[in-house]
Amino acid sequence: MRHGEFHHPRLVRVYDAECPWSRDDDWFLALVDETPAARVLDLGCGTGRLALAMAAAGHTVTGVDPAGASLAAARAKPGADRVTWIEGTSAVLPDRSSDVAVLTSHVAQFFVDDAEWARTLADLARALVPGGRLAFDSRDPADRRWERWNPVDSRRRITLPGGEVVRAWTEVTAVEGGTVAFTHHYLFGDGEELLSSATLRFRTEDELRRSLRAAGFAVERIHGGWSGEPVGRGDGEFLVLARRY
Repeated sequence: MRHGEFHHPRLVRVYDAECPWSRDDDWFLALVDETPAARVLDLGCGTGRLALAMAAAGHTVTGVDPAGASLAAARAKPGADRVTWIEGTSAVLPDRSSDVAVLTSHVAQFFVDDAEWARTLADLARALVPGGRLAFDSRDPADRRWERWNPVDSRRRITLPGGEVVRAWTEVTAVEGGTVAFTHHYLFGDGEELLSSATLRFRTEDELRRSLRAAGFAVERIHGGWSGEPVGRGDGEFLVLARRY
């Protein structure tokens, strides 16, 4: 199944258990908090971990995601009534409705096609007020993270609420032209195995900067790690902060 961990209810539970609050959430929340009582757009909000925290911090939050199963999980969490949840893509965003927009958990890499990425950035520019901020993370291709996505190094055990243990591993199936295709394997205690496949785009820093300029954004800064390290000396990331003209 394509993107099964976002669309299949059983895998959504696994995704939620495997991806608790971490330092990337701290980074995004601190950035959003720089704009008091902001109207925040969380595009690709998934099961709502960060959206809920931003709402609890006093921001007006809209979470948008195309995966209904992920949004169902988000809506079932405590505090979910503080967030406006929308099933859809960036095309549904109202004009000039947000002060800050975030794309977290490497959502930016799911826009593999350059035209799709350009449309998404244009929608985000349209949805932000003049001077509004955009923040997202994308893996630095120079770090070659995908080389560690193999059935040995990626093997892990995920404990679900209630104690069920799921065994999981990842295998890369293709690397070509800046894209990496892979499949996650999930083996449940009852013997069921579910697969989730995806393709990610690893854009260079120059490609990201050019695409942002073309969409009407000025890049404020790009870090290489969650502690503010320069590119190439951090965590193998591009942490991008841009501002709409």
